[in-house]
Amino acid sequence: MIAYLKGTVHSKSENQLILEVRDVGYQLEISTQTLEQLPPLGEEAELLVHHHITDNDQRLFGFLGQNEKDLFELLITVKGVGPKLGLTILSGLPAEEITGAIVQKDKGKLSQIKGIGKKTAERMILELKDKVSEMVDATYTQAAGSVSGNLKGEAVSALQSLGFKKRDSEKAVSMAVKNGNSAQNVQELVKMALAQLNT
Repeated sequence: MIAYLKGTVHSKSENQLILEVRDVGYQLEISTQTLEQLPPLGEEAELLVHHHITDNDQRLFGFLGQNEKDLFELLITVKGVGPKLGLTILSGLPAEEITGAIVQKDKGKLSQIKGIGKKTAERMILELKDKVSEMVDATYTQAAGSVSGNLKGEAVSALQSLGFKKRDSEKAVSMAVKNGNSAQNVQELVKMALAQLNT
């Protein structure tokens, strides 16, 4: 299994990149979000790789960030969402906005993505809501260990990175604190605030 590739950007186009690694060109399928962040031709890039193997085929999917790769791997577990549609979803919105829409149960936002109907959006929310919340928990457990300072401010930043608006994030965090919940760390406060946002 290929976990990541580091090499020179040989060519790039919509949904595709050829990365030259020691005189071998690897074809990677990529999202529009990754394409926009890639360096120019001839420069070095390092991409995380999802190596997708089926009975008839092998395909490489490339990601510049761990969040996008993790979300892609969650998306393709949803019934009816294969790798091609998973990449289309990631091209439609940044990873944090998709995560935020799933957590907020925002079918409308997900349905705006090309190729995603109301039923697929509902299925994504139903099947991924808990998994995405776990992914968020893991991310902010790590963040809590490395970030010091104002707990409320950190929780607001965490919610914003999930795609929530600053004003909504601040309101939800304040409500969570006002309701007498004493969070011990960022992770707990974010969970409490998410509960407020989902009501």
